Amino acid sequence: MLSRQFVRLASSSAKKSTLKLYGVDGTYATALFDVAVKESRVPEVAAGLESLHNQVINDAKLNHIFLNPALSMQDRKTVVSTLVAAAGKTEPAVANFLSVLAENNRLDQFSKIAANFGKLTDDYNGVVNASVTTVSPMESKLFKRIEKALQGSKFVGQGKTLRLKNQVDPQIKGGLVVEIDEKTVDLSVAARLQKLNKILEETV
Repeated sequence: MLSRQFVRLASSSAKKSTLKLYGVDGTYATALFDVAVKESRVPEVAAGLESLHNQVINDAKLNHIFLNPALSMQDRKTVVSTLVAAAGKTEPAVANFLSVLAENNRLDQFSKIAANFGKLTDDYNGVVNASVTTVSPMESKLFKRIEKALQGSKFVGQGKTLRLKNQVDPQIKGGLVVEIDEKTVDLSVAARLQKLNKILEETV
């Protein structure tokens, strides 16, 4: 259950992200994001959340504690207050949100919530994330060509900004795989071989 503060602020009529998220992590991420919008502090909350999340995932012991649902409420609150204090000046909405997670025994959802908050922030700012996977790092000229083509495609849309990254995966054997807006265009050699093998099996 979310705290009354988050429920009250999240019910505001302020502009919100159009992205719909589901599940426990989606619900919590949306509640925090709506609070950030209401308080006109989306960038600050995003930065504060990312900073604390990085501290958690980069500390094996702390990460293990967050993933342990058997901790008592008092221990969870102590962990959160210690983390916030060690971080120095923490965005109030983020500090309060972590306290809510501790009270509701949802600290194990923190990483998923942080990831979903990032999705909401990108959607709110009109950013479309995409990746192009190749067997080796792409040359700058080819990367820019693909970036330009995707920016002007229907997958990005007018008035939005494309954020493209190049991932390397030798297992695709050649070609490329483009992932954008939860859609995949597989032009890899591995995919073509898989289709060929399927055709051969059907003809035997």
